[in-house]
Amino acid sequence: METEIRVQETPLDVAEELKPLYRDNAAVGGVVSFVGLMRDFNEGDQVSEMTLEHYPGMTEKALRAIVDEAATRWELLRARVVHRVGRIRPQDAIVLVAVASAHRGEAFRACEFMIDYLKTKAPFWKREQTADGRTRWVEARASDDAAADNWRVAEPAPATRRVTP
Repeated sequence: METEIRVQETPLDVAEELKPLYRDNAAVGGVVSFVGLMRDFNEGDQVSEMTLEHYPGMTEKALRAIVDEAATRWELLRARVVHRVGRIRPQDAIVLVAVASAHRGEAFRACEFMIDYLKTKAPFWKREQTADGRTRWVEARASDDAAADNWRVAEPAPATRRVTP
């Protein structure tokens, strides 16, 4: 499986990032993507910007492990994870998770799995600045942990891979 994993400070061009997932590969039947955007509110406060920090090397290794795990569960042809760090403003794309597969079901499940795991397993730290000038670190959400926990039970292989006696 072809993969690309990047952590970058520059803005994401989602349309350009998706093209390599299907270009020059007629086996691709579908591309599923998730784009996470910065909201202008959190915990009841207006948020004017956010700074994302990461641990270089460790972060990319964690993202690679997530993609590799998805590839063991579903038949994927290509995958791409691009995550922003640095200063982010409302409506900026923070993360792109995208997968290409011959079949849409595989792509949908793998993409959802990857973003659920990324939210809990990838070492990123978020510091928000509220509209009134306060700064605070963003805490992990129980709902993100619950979403990742749902994937701990091994999903049965799709019908295309089942072997009948």
